[in-house]
Amino acid sequence: MIGIGRKREREFTGWHMLIVMVAFFGVIVAVNVTMAVLAGRTWTGLVVKNSYVASQHFNEGLAAARRQAARGWSSSLGYADGQLAFSLVDRDGKPVVIDGLKVWLGRPAFEQQDRRADLVYVGEGRYRAKVDLGAGPWEVAVTGGAGEQSYRSVSRLTVGKDGAGKPF
Repeated sequence: MIGIGRKREREFTGWHMLIVMVAFFGVIVAVNVTMAVLAGRTWTGLVVKNSYVASQHFNEGLAAARRQAARGWSSSLGYADGQLAFSLVDRDGKPVVIDGLKVWLGRPAFEQQDRRADLVYVGEGRYRAKVDLGAGPWEVAVTGGAGEQSYRSVSRLTVGKDGAGKPF
């Protein structure tokens, strides 16, 4: 009765080590590829395409912002029922009319939902644009006009689950 009750010991061979190494590095490579794909599908982190070129126009932008602030214009922004509402008045509360106002809307850190729309003047310094915004935070940039009538503003808007938006 030789060998009864005895278990044969298994050797750890080179093939076993190969399987362990392939499995170990396979998991690492799979996780890295997954993270790279997910990162590529979200916000790139770019604010401008070429920072050097943008830096060459920085002082011009500051001067335009100072001129706009000196005019004393004030604006308000709202969203309800699929309509973006924007109003612009001077320091005396009189309506300001600017031709060609455009609005850019985008998520603060997600480029896939970015869109543009034209603001239509509806009277008394009020403008409207029909846009469908989902719930959550939005960055809204309003630009238009030329020369002394140029205007630019960037603000944030939070759209609630009820579809109403409030600036923050």
